[in-house]
Amino acid sequence: MRLLLTTSQGIEDLAKAEVENLLSELGVSFRVEERPLDVEGRVLAEVSEAFYTDEKGRKRELSVSTYLNERSRLLHRVIMEIASERFEGIGEDEPDVALRRIEEFVSELPVERYVKVSEPFAVRSFRKGEHKITSLDISKIVGKAIFERLSRFGTPKVNLDHPTVIFRAELVGEVFFLGVDTTGDSSLHKRPWRVYDHPAHLKASIANALIELAEPDGGPFIDPFCGSGTIPIELALRGYEGRIICLEKYRKHLRGAEMNALAAGVRDRIEFLLGDATRLSEHVESVDFAVSNLPYGLKIGRKSMIPKLYAEFFSELANVLEKRGVFITTEKRAIEGAITENGFQIKHHRLIGHGGLMVHTYVIE
Repeated sequence: MRLLLTTSQGIEDLAKAEVENLLSELGVSFRVEERPLDVEGRVLAEVSEAFYTDEKGRKRELSVSTYLNERSRLLHRVIMEIASERFEGIGEDEPDVALRRIEEFVSELPVERYVKVSEPFAVRSFRKGEHKITSLDISKIVGKAIFERLSRFGTPKVNLDHPTVIFRAELVGEVFFLGVDTTGDSSLHKRPWRVYDHPAHLKASIANALIELAEPDGGPFIDPFCGSGTIPIELALRGYEGRIICLEKYRKHLRGAEMNALAAGVRDRIEFLLGDATRLSEHVESVDFAVSNLPYGLKIGRKSMIPKLYAEFFSELANVLEKRGVFITTEKRAIEGAITENGFQIKHHRLIGHGGLMVHTYVIE
């Protein structure tokens, strides 16, 4: 079985490591590849069948896709791959030519193995790159090809609102993927505990990537700009046993973070503090780890304020941080200046796709 796994661009290596750990627990043979066909934000897992023994001692097949959907913290979707193909020059093709190439490819695929004729299906599509066709065009042409293929075996049923089987068609650059989306219409990064939305909240998958980069070992942990609490909540859901602190300047967002933590069942595991991160030492004496999505863009009124804000924050952080910090922002010059001026060293840097932007992520000590 081949599983196409989607995640945020820039954290494919972390997602690959997580998937390998999860599959190792099952005792199956597998191979996991980052960026298959050079497509960013994707991981491919080739997995053998998995089994478990039920309470009556009978051997049962285990759904690996369900297992990953239930346990992953870094993935967005788990797609059972049917086929993939590189269409050279499809971005330059006229719409009718591009769509005909996709239709001819899909029409030869054995989709009947993945859906019963009696099961209503729908096609959801995703497109990224320069093309003369839209994602809606792709959905229509792939749906047509699947319908005509299934018509050989009966009368297919289409239900766009409540399908039993969701086919997912993705065109990323010149690479086309078709598979069965086992995750459903709601991406895994949209956590059910989020009852309060910060205007610029961090995806839970990226929050977990930042936690992975921080490698917290049980010591005191703080998010000094915690917003709606995504990072502390995800850390608490991992079963972290150390002190977890959520510091937020605005009461409205802090209350929202508490609501989210309550919905997640971890309210008692997190300390919620109303306070200013530029006066950090007034709120905590010492922490081992600090991880945060720093204010930028929508999170701050005037960009001219950012260099001063970062300078003041990292000056305070230098008084309390014992081990490691991980921070994400678009403001490369401002953060690098504040980091170096306050005696920290940049141990790692990467770009991560978030909110349509490639944002800078720094690990400092």
